[in-house]
Amino acid sequence: MSSQNPKSAMFAGFAEVAKALGQGHRLEILELLAQGERSVEALAERAGLSIANASQHLRLMRRAGLLVSRRDGKRILYGLSGPAVLDLIAALRRVAEQNLAEVRELIGGYFHERDALEPVGRRELVRRLKDGLVTVLDVRPEDEFAAGHLPNAVNIPLRDLAQRLREIPKSREIVAYCRGPYCVLAFEAVALLRSRGFKIRRLEDGYPEWKAAGLPVE
Repeated sequence: MSSQNPKSAMFAGFAEVAKALGQGHRLEILELLAQGERSVEALAERAGLSIANASQHLRLMRRAGLLVSRRDGKRILYGLSGPAVLDLIAALRRVAEQNLAEVRELIGGYFHERDALEPVGRRELVRRLKDGLVTVLDVRPEDEFAAGHLPNAVNIPLRDLAQRLREIPKSREIVAYCRGPYCVLAFEAVALLRSRGFKIRRLEDGYPEWKAAGLPVE
């Protein structure tokens, strides 16, 4: 390394980070860890991976500086190394949206079929919360909600939503959110509730971005 050109060495380091991002399951794991710390067992179950496979992905991303870990009794918990990881994923998403036809087709097809309306921005939602004008609906699983959520949010996981419609007031506008800007859970929730006559929009992104922006959380 000492005999290597400093610029080449720097680019090699950048390439290690890029390599760690170059697999779909790893990006899914990063999205899950953006909600809060998780053990390898919990991540494997949520991402549909074997524990051995999830462990391999986690080790690689930790070596690349994307993750940190700590011991909690007999478990090892993993988390994002910092908010810059969210910025990196957001930049990756923007490049893909602008330059990959397959991504644009998915956005124009699956996602826009379920919600083509302009989402609610973070600052707009802060104002509406302050004025008491909206019900905020968190459709993530209970453990993710417990790890942190938007102020006064109501947690109804997507899998339970159709059976718990009576808990949602029809007289108020609803803003739904989940893990990020293209989290399927929020799009599915919006499509379901609109079909049942609710006035609902999505938050422009998700809990991790809200928290990273320094906005209040519970």
